Amino acid sequence: MITGELKSKIDGLWEIFWTGGLTNPLDVIEQMTYLMFIHDLDDADNLHRKESAMLGLPYQSIFADEIAVGDRSIPGNQLKWSVFHDFPAQKMYSIMQEWVFPFIKNLHGDKESAYAKYMGDAIFKIPTPLMLDKIVTAMDEIYTQMAQLKTSDTRGDVYEYLLSKLATAGVNGQFRTPRHIIKMMVELMEPKADEIICDPACGTSGFLVAASEYLKEHRKEEVFFDRKNKEHYMNHMFYGFDMDRTMLRIGAMNMMTHEVDNPFIEYRDSLSEQNPDKEKYSLILANPPFKGSLDYDTVSPDLLKICKTKKTELLFLALFLRMLKTGGRCACIVPDGVLFGSSKAHKAIRKELVEENCLEAVISMPSGVFKPYAGVSTAILIFTKTGHGGTDQVWFYDMKADGFSLDDKRTAVKENDIPDIILRFKNREKEKDRKRTEQSFMVDKKDIVENEYDLSINKYKEIEYVPVEYPPTEEIMADLYKMEAEIAKNLDELKEMLKKEMK
Repeated sequence: MITGELKSKIDGLWEIFWTGGLTNPLDVIEQMTYLMFIHDLDDADNLHRKESAMLGLPYQSIFADEIAVGDRSIPGNQLKWSVFHDFPAQKMYSIMQEWVFPFIKNLHGDKESAYAKYMGDAIFKIPTPLMLDKIVTAMDEIYTQMAQLKTSDTRGDVYEYLLSKLATAGVNGQFRTPRHIIKMMVELMEPKADEIICDPACGTSGFLVAASEYLKEHRKEEVFFDRKNKEHYMNHMFYGFDMDRTMLRIGAMNMMTHEVDNPFIEYRDSLSEQNPDKEKYSLILANPPFKGSLDYDTVSPDLLKICKTKKTELLFLALFLRMLKTGGRCACIVPDGVLFGSSKAHKAIRKELVEENCLEAVISMPSGVFKPYAGVSTAILIFTKTGHGGTDQVWFYDMKADGFSLDDKRTAVKENDIPDIILRFKNREKEKDRKRTEQSFMVDKKDIVENEYDLSINKYKEIEYVPVEYPPTEEIMADLYKMEAEIAKNLDELKEMLKKEMK
C-alpha cells in the first residue's frame, strides 16, 4: 500500500494527463504503462550491465551504439530515459514519438510473441511537448520517492494504485487482487522450476509476475543455472488469458519488465469452446470474475456437464479442473456464496472437489480485503486434481486481518494473519489436534459430506462460551435501592443549592 507524499505525486501525475486532454482512464493507464516500461528498460539494462561486469561475462545492451528504427539508424544511447529526460521539451517529444516508441513496439523480435501481438497496435497519445515534459518530470519525482522508500514491492504498489483508478469493479465483478494476497497464494503453492503456470483470467498478469518473482527468490540456482529450466522459464512456463486487449497489453509489458521474455498471453474467452486446453497445466493461480451470468450458448458444453449453471464463479472452478493435469494444483479466490450456495450447481461443484479430487484448504478472508474496490466476502480454495478422490481432511483458516485496516482507507496495521497462514498451511500435520474453537483446524471429509458439502467455516467452527456468574437477585435489587437513595439525596442537595442562589 502507498500513502502520503508518493500517493500525492501519483495523483498529481494523473491530473497532468487529465488537464492535458487525456480523460479516458484506460488511455491514461496505457500511456503511463508505456512510460514506466521505457524507464524500467533503462534501469534493467544498467543493472544487467553491472551484474555481467561483476561476473566477468560479456553483455550486449539493448541500447546498442546504433539502432535501426525503420529505415534509419539512430544513436541507441538517446533512447535511454536517463539521457533524453534532460533534453528540451520539443526535442524530447520528437525522440519519443519518432524513435523511442517505434523502438519499444518492435523490441521483441518474435512477431508471434505476446509482447509483439499486443504492442503492435500501441499508439503514442500524449498530444504536446509541454505535457510530455511535465509527465517525465513528475515520473522522475515518483521514481526518486520510490527509491527512498527502499522496499521491494513499492513499484508494484504504485502500479496497483494506478490500476485501481480504472474502476472500482467491472461489470462482471472484476477488480484488482491486492499484491500481498497474490504473494500469499504463491507462497502457499511454492511453484517449482518445471511448472506450467496458468491464469485463465489474468488481467495485468499479477499472479504470473508474483510466481516469477517467487522462482527468482527461492529457486534461483535451479531455474537460472540450468539451461533447460531457464529456457522453460522464459518461453514455456507462463500462460495468461483475458478478454480485454488493454489488460493483455499491460500484462505483456508487466511480464517483460519482470524479465520473462516470452509468456503466452492471449486474447481468449476461457469459458467458451474457444479454449481447448485440457489437462495441460501443473499450477493454476487465479481470481476469476464472479457475480457474472452467462448464456448457456456461450459456455463450453463440457463445463456444463460438471455443473449446469450460468454463474461464472462456478464455471471457472469446473474449468480449472479441466485445464489441470492429473496431480496439478490450484489456488483460486471465490466469493463466499460458492462455499454454501444451496443450488444444484453449487452442490455439484463442491461435491466434485471433495469426492473426485483432493480439496486441501479453505481460507476464509474478511470482506474488507478488496476495499475500496469491493466489499464482497471471499475465500481461497486450494485443491489438487486427482480424478479419483483423495480428500481426507480439509484445513480451514479464519483469516481476521491481512496487515491493513479493513475500511476504505486500507492503512497499514500490526494485525496480520498472513505469516501465520503460510506457516500453518506448510505444517498441517500439527493442525490435526487443534480444536474447532481455534483460528485454524481440520475437518474430516465425512463431516463435510453430512453437511451437503458446505465449505463455510462457520458451519464447523465452534464458539467457546465462557460462563458468566451474576450475584443473586436480592443483592442486585439491594444495590439498585441504594443507588436510588443516593440519587434522591443528591437531587435534594441540588434543590437546596438552587434555592440559596435564587435568594
